[in-house]
Amino acid sequence: MHYLDNSATTAVSPAAAQKALEIMTGNFGNPSSLHTLGIRAEHELEAARKEIALAIGADSGEITFTSGGTEANNLAVFGAAEAKRRTCKRVIISSVEHSSVLEAAKRLADDGFEVVRISPAEDGAVQPSDVAAAVTADTSLVSVMLVNNETGAVNPVAEIFEAVRLRNRNVICHTDAVQAFGKLDFKVKKLGADLLTVSAHKVHAPKGCGALYIKKGVRILPRQYGGEQEKRLRPGTEPLPAIAAFGVACSEFDIAGNLALVKELNGYARERLLQIDGVVLNSPENALPYVLNISAGRVRSETMLHFLEEREIYVSSGSACAKGKPSHVLGAMGYSKQRADSALRISFSKHNTKEDIDALAQGIALGLQTLAHR
Repeated sequence: MHYLDNSATTAVSPAAAQKALEIMTGNFGNPSSLHTLGIRAEHELEAARKEIALAIGADSGEITFTSGGTEANNLAVFGAAEAKRRTCKRVIISSVEHSSVLEAAKRLADDGFEVVRISPAEDGAVQPSDVAAAVTADTSLVSVMLVNNETGAVNPVAEIFEAVRLRNRNVICHTDAVQAFGKLDFKVKKLGADLLTVSAHKVHAPKGCGALYIKKGVRILPRQYGGEQEKRLRPGTEPLPAIAAFGVACSEFDIAGNLALVKELNGYARERLLQIDGVVLNSPENALPYVLNISAGRVRSETMLHFLEEREIYVSSGSACAKGKPSHVLGAMGYSKQRADSALRISFSKHNTKEDIDALAQGIALGLQTLAHR
């Protein structure tokens, strides 16, 4: 098997899986219970919180657990916008955000907010000057992702947020860092982020867990109501097996070492794939090497994807959340519909090898020969 769809999800590390099993079968108390089992569970919860905080340079009290990246993005966008609703009803996002930000912003627009969407430059990155130019006195929120989930384009988030604050220092700045977390060495303070989203299943931890960094002193409103958990921002019994496993996965990060490995693989993939007639690259040269977006001739993405799948080569046609719909990201970058329709996203992890890339290149070449004339 050649798994090259790691931006969609990753294999859970053995240590993280073992931690989840340990919590489910041994330390299974409710972290809110006051007896010994509950206290032991709470210790596991806080240990994981510290690991996530350490990974992004935050205090543990600034981490709120959620069910994943989508919920964290929704909490950030709705929570920030609603907190400033009385005086500020302008929200700025990039046009290439994940659907969990785009759809949340669309709902805000339906509810009377003014939503401004900033298109990227030709290289897929959002420019600080374009974002800053859209900031007004009644802007409540700016949300720009750190790494694009389809192309790997890296946005200059620190520069964007600095430019925003020069225009209006009261704007809440959010970044979706799901595709950057554990892969790119960043710290929240250097980014200047007030809110930052991460997800567990992109970093070799189980699905069903994510987190939102909320800078101390920043006020957002909850989306759910119930008990006292997570400072009442995300009430409900915490999914401790997934959270504890998330913490273990974060403790295994080797960002520099893995980045060097994946950079070499990405370079090899670019070299092999560009030898195939009809293949072009959609990811910019300076993209995060974990993601490589290509277009393969005139064969539709879904057709090629299933051709490769028959040979146990697994890639995607874009964001997994889009479920095959045309890429809004490639459209925003100015690529033609035909080029977008044949796009494939190849995404790497520390477990990939050159053999995976050789199999992919052979599969695409054979696919173009076999499918192009049907």
